[in-house]
Order: sequence, then structure tokens, then C-alpha cells
Amino acid sequence: MDRRDFIRKGFLFGTATGIGMSGLASVSGNLSLLRPESTKGNYDLVAVRGDDIVAMFESAMQEMGGMSLWVKPGQTVVVKPNIGWDVVPERAANTNPDLVAAIVRHCLQAGARRVNVFDHTCDNWQLSYTNSGIEKAVQDAGGRMIPGNFERNYRDVTIPGAVRLKEAKVHEQILDNDVFINVPVLKHHSSTSLTIAMKNLMGIVFDRRFWHRNDLHQCIADFCLYRKPDLNIVDAMLVMTQNGPRGTSTADLVRKNSLLVSSDIVAIDAASALIFGAQPSDIGYMSIADQMNIGSIDLSGKNIKRIYL
Repeated sequence: MDRRDFIRKGFLFGTATGIGMSGLASVSGNLSLLRPESTKGNYDLVAVRGDDIVAMFESAMQEMGGMSLWVKPGQTVVVKPNIGWDVVPERAANTNPDLVAAIVRHCLQAGARRVNVFDHTCDNWQLSYTNSGIEKAVQDAGGRMIPGNFERNYRDVTIPGAVRLKEAKVHEQILDNDVFINVPVLKHHSSTSLTIAMKNLMGIVFDRRFWHRNDLHQCIADFCLYRKPDLNIVDAMLVMTQNGPRGTSTADLVRKNSLLVSSDIVAIDAASALIFGAQPSDIGYMSIADQMNIGSIDLSGKNIKRIYL
């Protein structure tokens, strides 16, 4: 590891136990009124290093205060991993299936009435669901897989305060469930340099080609004005550092052995960028979200818990 890489990673995984106690950055007044103010948990962000992703997730959630802070008895939950690609888990183009299964189990243990999982895939949805390993993992954990590739399941919404993305077709799972958990995998992306939590939301809309044709970075930021996830969990174990978002082989991957949890979608993207080795200010949609007061990419005032397993 060279000195620059050490400095970038050291911000999250340094020797200090915390870097400040200030609250989350102020949020734009144009947010959707569909949901109450989000639950934060015990920390603004928890970052875990280890080699067992399920143990890392469980440790992170214990520190955050437990899934019951977000999921109440009788509620319905939708979980949105990255399942975009018809590739095996070892390629790390999709979210780790063991992590997704653990999230489903925690939601059910918290009393969720049902837990649905879906993505609007890029490759064939049935093959992506199966070969990613996520379909079996979810079903074995007691969750349900829902198709995300049929336009009939999307509804038109407007996005107050948006600059470019003034309306979108959003999947009914996002609109009809009580709790929304976003579970991206950290990786390179040819169009945006990185895809993490904010960009993972492109998998809950139908008309994403519009985003690519009309200032992709602005559209990614704009959509957060409509619906932020209640909780974000980033898989940064095996990270695709080139040829993303699908990748070409395991040669594209670097082991980072990290997992992050936060209710703040901008902060978790900024922290994930640092783990990748990038500066958040250099990622267009992160910088725009910061400028629009959707969240802050400045982590210096965040209450961050670091765990080593």
C-alpha cells in the first residue's frame, strides 16, 4: 500500500475511535413527504474490516442499534441489492448473496411481515437472479424475489426540486413497502467512475435511459430528492476496480474486506469512495448531491464507528 492509499483508507480505518459528534448534514426542503424523517441509529456511519461478511454485518448492526430501529413488527420491507448481471458471485458484479440473506433474516427477526427483494437487471432478470446466487439465498432466508423488469409494475412520480430528472417511473415495491434497504456493491463504473448507493437507485426506475441521455450525474443526485433509502449497506469486500459495471474476469477484482452501514446515502458513498481510492469530490454525482444539500461528502464532522474483526 502506498502513502496516498494509506491516507485515504486511514480516514475510515484509523486508530481513533471517532471523528466528531455532529449530526447529519441538513437536507433539502424539497424531499418527498411520503416518509417521516429517517432513523439514524447510534452512529452516522459504521465501517467494518474483516473477512466474514455476515459476521461483519451483524457486528455493524449491533453497533448501529439493531435492525429493530428501522423495521417494526408487522411492517413490510423491500431490499434492493445489485443483481444486474448474469455472473457468479465470485465475479463480484452483484451484491454478495450471503449478505443479502443475512439482511432478510434480520428484518424477519425484527418482526417484518414480509421481505421482498428485487432489481431492474441489465442482463436477463431470471438468469441474473439465479446465477448471482441471490435468489436462492433470499428464498432460503425466508424472503421473496420480485421481478423488476416489467413496465406494468412501475408508476409515474414527480420529483420536486430536481434540476433534470423531474419525473420518473418507480417500481411499486418502493412505493408500497414500509421500509427500503439499499444494498449496493462497491465497484468501478465506466460512465460514472464509481457505482455505490446513490447510483444503485437506478435499479428501482424503469426509464433509466433518460438518465444516461440527460446528464447522468445530475439525474442520480436529483432522484435522491424523491426517495432516499431508510438504510444503506455497502458490500466492499471484493471490489471491481476496472471494467465495471459488469467486469470481464476475477482479474478486475481487489480484496478490500470492508462493509459500511449508514442511513445517510451521501456519506456512505463518500466513505466508500475513499475505500476504493477515490476522492468523493471527484465523483460528479457526489459533488452535485453535496452542492444541493442532499447530504455532505465531508466526513470530518460525522460520528463514525470503526470495527476490526
